[in-house]
Amino acid sequence: MVLYPSSSIDVRLKLWKRESGFKPFLLDSTVDACRFMKKAYNPFVGLVYTIFRDFSNLNHSCPYVGLQIVKDFYLRPELVRLPFPSGEYLLSMQWYFYKRIQFDINVTYVYLEDLLHRT
Repeated sequence: MVLYPSSSIDVRLKLWKRESGFKPFLLDSTVDACRFMKKAYNPFVGLVYTIFRDFSNLNHSCPYVGLQIVKDFYLRPELVRLPFPSGEYLLSMQWYFYKRIQFDINVTYVYLEDLLHRT
């Protein structure tokens, strides 16, 4: 819950792949969330946002205040537009309000390619 309106939000996203422990994989980017919500200027963050957009109420511009939720989320493979190898992944997100960390979120998931039924 965001108790006070915030108009200065930065998000750092990192994607990790498990290979004898989690190792950095493909994505390590920091974006200005308020600017991004006006115009999606970072393609990697755009991919992540597209996956979460339909399950959250984060789809508006700043300021953010009140309850911000992601509910009933599940990964829809048709939204993953990049070819990912099968494996265990970790998506870490650090949310900074006015340059101070407010949230640190880690999401782990297993992605399995279906090589027999590819379209």
